[in-house]
Amino acid sequence: MKSSYSRKVASSATRRRGGKTEDIFVVLHDIRSIHNVGSIFRTANCLGVSEIILAGYTPTPNDRFGRPRKDFSKVSLGTEKTTPWRQFPKISEVLKFLEDRKVYIVAVEQAPNAVDYKKVKPKLPVAFIFGNEVGGVPSEVLSRADVVAEIAMQGSKESLNVSVAAGVALARMLGR
Repeated sequence: MKSSYSRKVASSATRRRGGKTEDIFVVLHDIRSIHNVGSIFRTANCLGVSEIILAGYTPTPNDRFGRPRKDFSKVSLGTEKTTPWRQFPKISEVLKFLEDRKVYIVAVEQAPNAVDYKKVKPKLPVAFIFGNEVGGVPSEVLSRADVVAEIAMQGSKESLNVSVAAGVALARMLGR
């Protein structure tokens, strides 16, 4: 049976580090900005993320005709060519994909049940889920996540740009 996701970059989602197999996924759900997505590709690549999963209307490195997007590649510095990625139309399909593989799910979001991201010790395999720039991570994801991690805000603004939040959270939680 053919699944409903599309897979790009024919490469394993598994990385080898010192003889140890790691599966580290980053999920981007309904991110609007191609620049944010390109920036997260670059950061994820630098931090050794195994695969990026794009969900909903998150822009992909290719346009609807399959041509590479120059604006994406400019921001990502071409990391979309070396970082495996796949796309699912619905976040529910992403959650099923992760749950079927027994992936530990970390939703990065400000929520009443969230814990300080610095205290999160993710288990492998792990997926970090980041949501829309305005609406954040949907409640469906928050209720199914193993942990909700929050970056506490100290200033007058309530949130970070999603690409900045991804860099801060991933670097800390992956111990890189």
